[in-house]
Amino acid sequence: MKDLIPARSHDLVLAGPVGSVEAYVQAVSTIPILSQDEEVALATRFRDENDLDAARQLVLSHLRFVVHIARSYNGYGLQFGDLIQEGNVGLMKAVKRFDPTFGVRLVSFAVHWIRAEIHEYVLRNWKVVKIATTKAQRKLFFNLRKAKKRLGWLNAAETQAVADDLGVSTREVSEMEARLSMRDVAFDPAPGADDEDGGTYSPAAYLHSTESDPALLVEADDWEQDASGRLAEALEQLDERSRKILAARWLNEDKRTLQDLADEYGISAERIRQVEANAIKKLRGLILAA
Repeated sequence: MKDLIPARSHDLVLAGPVGSVEAYVQAVSTIPILSQDEEVALATRFRDENDLDAARQLVLSHLRFVVHIARSYNGYGLQFGDLIQEGNVGLMKAVKRFDPTFGVRLVSFAVHWIRAEIHEYVLRNWKVVKIATTKAQRKLFFNLRKAKKRLGWLNAAETQAVADDLGVSTREVSEMEARLSMRDVAFDPAPGADDEDGGTYSPAAYLHSTESDPALLVEADDWEQDASGRLAEALEQLDERSRKILAARWLNEDKRTLQDLADEYGISAERIRQVEANAIKKLRGLILAA
């Protein structure tokens, strides 16, 4: 039982494809599949004795299943070898947590761990901007993509059917469908890129920031200084009470209410409002005449 799989013959495939993916797939297909009794014996040794060689044999004998599962994610534009590597991580996590006393085969237990790791990798790398962050969005992402392969763009009835089936709103279905149709575009075109390469279609080619123009920055600064100067001069021409009321209502950091000022000056809040309105009207005229 100790040497079901030779210790050195397949060690290099544990990490995943590092060269030719085809050669890796061929190599893992030659690794013998364990019987249930052999699997239980190895899992028991690993659990009770922390026998790492037993864990290695469990992982090796199931690498072909990782390849099979990874193939179903080949349509996301990601490297097949990377998908296999992520699936192998899930397999190793499953082996670590597998309990042979449950009476199930390791492959049945491991498939959920393998898919979980591949799912995470797909969601992290399929788009530059994350398109699925919640549990519902992740479920919608994978199920909707499969549905769109059959249906193309969804009509209202199909959108409602998908929403009902997955327990989400039709708005969430429509938003995810739009996200799935988007593609990433580099902000800056590659050196030497021309129109055919998509260089002029990158955001850097047509997003213009007026704030970066030095002439406009100087003009805006001059205007602000001029406006501030005229405001200060106009305020000086108001009577002291009007000036203080305007400052308390509009210019100070802690703005006060009409009633606060009414209590301070011993007049009604309506009178404070009238003084404020007259002061603003006079102030506007002084600024325009300056």
